[in-house]
Amino acid sequence: MAVVHQSCVGYGAEPFASLVAGYPDDDVYPPGDFRTEWGPIFHRGRLDGSARVLVLGQDPATHEAISRRILVGEAGQRVQGLLAKVGVDTAYVMVNVYLYSVFGQAAGSRHAKDALIADYRNRWLDALLVGTGVTAVLTLGDLAATAYAQWVKVQPAAAASLHLVAVRHPTYPEGFARASGKPLAETTAALLANWNEHLPDLASHVTPEGPTNLTPYAATWGPTDLAPIPEADLPPGAPGWWRGVDAWATRDGADAQTKRATISVVVPKGDRTWPAL
Repeated sequence: MAVVHQSCVGYGAEPFASLVAGYPDDDVYPPGDFRTEWGPIFHRGRLDGSARVLVLGQDPATHEAISRRILVGEAGQRVQGLLAKVGVDTAYVMVNVYLYSVFGQAAGSRHAKDALIADYRNRWLDALLVGTGVTAVLTLGDLAATAYAQWVKVQPAAAASLHLVAVRHPTYPEGFARASGKPLAETTAALLANWNEHLPDLASHVTPEGPTNLTPYAATWGPTDLAPIPEADLPPGAPGWWRGVDAWATRDGADAQTKRATISVVVPKGDRTWPAL
């Protein structure tokens, strides 16, 4: 019997059809600060009104540029595991602060309060949060918390019925270790302590779809702390290894220009099912 595959139905319904038809381009996102050449990447998750949690991330990276959905790489796997702890397996929707990948961390901070970027992002938040079943908003990092606060100012009535859970970004350990020189083990423990602090709060403001597991994280990632991306989150025909925990996309090049223009995609060894030559 043939396997029946699930996939994301895309953006055919309003208001999402109009949102993706009228996305901002280089005139709003300067190419010096954003990788606009890879195109905008809009969301991941439910657009049919079944979402109970909205996750607000930062910007798409290499895996997202290929899969055309956000939070698919290791950061997405970590968030997927956090949602699973509170019993949310599919009832979520995710959007980013920025449609395009940030070129340099400082660029993200420079544009945190750009009105035109915020105006378009707020239209997405309006569609996903005003009069919907979402009860909690999970922001990942400072940029996301700032972006959500901007939306709250223009939609205070809608925001009053939502619970905000603001946590550190899932890539905080790697980013802060590089910036500070601290050991990765130390920064990982700091992230997981932060997530543990907010885990009960998140759980108390969402309706679980299934079993919960509120056992706190240890000081390092455990074997079940990362969860694969559901097939229904990705476009039709997406290979299964796009959703796995093994990295498969990296920026590659001998100089900055080549590296910006090049993403190398390699099927993980465990997913190479063809016969050996």
